[in-house]
Amino acid sequence: MYTSTQLLEKINQHIADLNFSRPPKGLYDPVEYVLSLGGKRIRPLLMLMAYNLYRDDVEQAYPSATAIEVYHNCTLLHDDLMDNADVRRNKPTVHKVWDDNTAILSGDAMLILAYRYLADTPVEYLKPVLDLFNETALEICEGQQMDMEFERRHNVTVDEYLEMIRLKTAVLLAASLKIGAMLGGATEKDAKLIYDFGIHIGLAFQLQDDYLDVYGDPAVFGKKIGGDICCNKKTFMLIKAMEKADMAQKEELNEWILASDFDADEKIAIFTDIYNQLGIKKLVESEMEESYIAAMECLDEIAVDNDKKKDLKELVTTLMKREI
Repeated sequence: MYTSTQLLEKINQHIADLNFSRPPKGLYDPVEYVLSLGGKRIRPLLMLMAYNLYRDDVEQAYPSATAIEVYHNCTLLHDDLMDNADVRRNKPTVHKVWDDNTAILSGDAMLILAYRYLADTPVEYLKPVLDLFNETALEICEGQQMDMEFERRHNVTVDEYLEMIRLKTAVLLAASLKIGAMLGGATEKDAKLIYDFGIHIGLAFQLQDDYLDVYGDPAVFGKKIGGDICCNKKTFMLIKAMEKADMAQKEELNEWILASDFDADEKIAIFTDIYNQLGIKKLVESEMEESYIAAMECLDEIAVDNDKKKDLKELVTTLMKREI
């Protein structure tokens, strides 16, 4: 059985060896660029780790793992454009290096490339893997649409928010794990448990991202701090702040939310100060912990020796302790 470090080295090398040399360069250079930025490769890594719970010939899962990573980066190109984000993984985003149209078209090409890689899945698993991938891709679009609609709404509930991040973030982590387990020959029960494990971990990770967007170190986080605040994103933190705020605090928050022209640093500072006054930091930490515990309970139930699950548990625990 491989360690997470060994599997990460394997998938990083495999992705680095991908060839996008066909013309036109203007379409494929952004694909190479975004994939070269690396990141944690958490989705393909989780897929390989789930596969490795059952089998050691992890190379058999490379096509599906590659498809997941290419698709994920496709969504980032479009996501960054919709959010008008300047930085991704401490580097300029694709639409800033090239332009908006290139980000759209190269992202579209990455979606098609993902299906090309997915087509190399062993034939006995191809139909269920495709069905899960297609449902997941649709759910991610649904989550992104909800996220955009929430920006124009002032009555978003915590339950609605949690459903949005389940769709936008958690389902791809869960699908990565389930596909890996399926390819490895897991039982239907184990495949469902590892999917649910991924959902809970995905919720915890997104809550952590929201938290780091306010309280993180940009050098560690890889993005500018306060982007969600400036875009009026209805995060768990903002929703809870609006619930707990007194009249004066609520009026101040709404004034900044409705402002079309504002100083970003000032807006971020004011929101952060109100969050601190209301104890929002502890609330989101508690919600993250609840999701993490639920995930570990699912992992414990999977019918695999605990020694085999140890590395997966340690990886997730480490990711939940990113520097802030």
